Amino acid sequence: MKQDPFPIGESQDSQDENSLTPESSSSKINRRKFVEVVASGALAFTIVPRHVLGGKKFIAPSDKVTLAYIGTGTEGIREMLPLLAVEGFQVVAVCDPNAEARGYRDWDKDGLRNEIRTAIKNPDWNSGGDNLIPGGRENGKSIIETFYANVRPELKYKGCNAYADFRELLDKEKDLDAVKIMTPDHLHALIATAALKRKKHVLMHKPLSNRLLEGKKLLELARSSDRITHLLPWDANGSMEPVMKWINDGSIGTLLEVHNWTNRPVWPQYPTLPVDTTPVPAGLDWNLWLGPEADRPYSPNYTNMVFRGWYDFGGGSMADMGYYSLWTVFNALQLESPTVVEPTLSHVVDMRDSVPFEIQNDFSYPMASATRFKYPAKGSRPAIDLIWYDGGMQPACPLELASNNKQLPTEGMMFVGDKGKILTGFNVDNPRLLSHESEANETPRRRRGDMGDRTKAALQLFIDACKSGKQYTGNFSESEHITEAINLYGVALRSHRLLKYDAASRQITNVPEANKYLSRDYRTGFDPATI
Repeated sequence: MKQDPFPIGESQDSQDENSLTPESSSSKINRRKFVEVVASGALAFTIVPRHVLGGKKFIAPSDKVTLAYIGTGTEGIREMLPLLAVEGFQVVAVCDPNAEARGYRDWDKDGLRNEIRTAIKNPDWNSGGDNLIPGGRENGKSIIETFYANVRPELKYKGCNAYADFRELLDKEKDLDAVKIMTPDHLHALIATAALKRKKHVLMHKPLSNRLLEGKKLLELARSSDRITHLLPWDANGSMEPVMKWINDGSIGTLLEVHNWTNRPVWPQYPTLPVDTTPVPAGLDWNLWLGPEADRPYSPNYTNMVFRGWYDFGGGSMADMGYYSLWTVFNALQLESPTVVEPTLSHVVDMRDSVPFEIQNDFSYPMASATRFKYPAKGSRPAIDLIWYDGGMQPACPLELASNNKQLPTEGMMFVGDKGKILTGFNVDNPRLLSHESEANETPRRRRGDMGDRTKAALQLFIDACKSGKQYTGNFSESEHITEAINLYGVALRSHRLLKYDAASRQITNVPEANKYLSRDYRTGFDPATI
């Protein structure tokens, strides 16, 4: 058996369970067991007076974490329901620039409404507005107040405040402990920065940011803050332990490439800018929705469900899914900053005056793309290429599958060495060594499942961290390198060029004009430096 070629974890601030060292296996809580640990009370805190825990910095364990919910679109409300059921939280305020349930889109017409009715124990609840898909701050307020009245009446809940502007919320809610951010991508870093400056704990969905330099500044602030931060995708990451065992024992030889592919986008991506004139829906503050981005006429094709397809407002398919699949991969392989980012992307051709032409698009993500990141060697680990695919693109089907009349799953991951391959599901689940001799079954697709016990356990970890003042795994700081890759993915696609990246200067060195995509020009009132 070969010696371990990757002594993982030596330079990490906090070692991951994927490091596969005796020290980490005996002293760290394994990801696979964290639900059982929380359920068994192993992470519970003794109830002691507030002053023993250190004054205002801490929340007494007998208290609830008061939380403001920022972003009450369809996904925000969907994730609000299991959060309300966690007893350690009390949601006291909601915020969204959209007041009423107008213009929302969802995966089906009745599913979210029925989920709400069940959760709040009101079979007659309706969204109002256009009475189609729930959403907006008034729906959020109604859901919260009805939940506490019907499900937790003993709390004698005093009511939920509703705000259009997150800045007003943060200024007025003086006793607030934490915020959860569920807005479009372009507002994430801005709101998180404002919250941390006001000494609030931050629970946030992906991505950390959709601009590289904005994300770096947020990371610097988070590291200097004593507030708890957590990115929700961490809780759905898979374990790299079995994959690292095969890599380290030489089962696939020297690791050369990691391939990760998704079926995203599963929303429309528009190849041209909106041209139709559409009135702003009643109750929507379009200025607040735009936030830091440049003013432009309202279009429904910028907003609900489809914002992620625009460079200004989203982070593309990798921002949507890459945190779930690749975060533990980055940790286990110690991938830091890429030196080269190489995009391959689809294009759109139209007709003008009977002549075909290619649309010059630097405003929306392509229909499909593949992006190669080159990571230099580190210690005994050799240089590795990481390739991300979306829009139906995949790596070539390996001979080990094709010879058995099999094909790659719709979503998945593959680790390619000079002597073999490991195929897994999208979240590094169901790993298996490929061989010519035995390939009976296709790798199962990634299971979505329900929020369930795992979500409750993950939320409890955030509550416990807020009470103890001790940062935990999945925080903003630990997401730096996966966030950097996701932001550079957008820059490479937008510039349509192979880019050489210098991490020390945070600059693109071979295409200077691409550096403008690393940051944004902030509108007055929405600059993180002054907010």
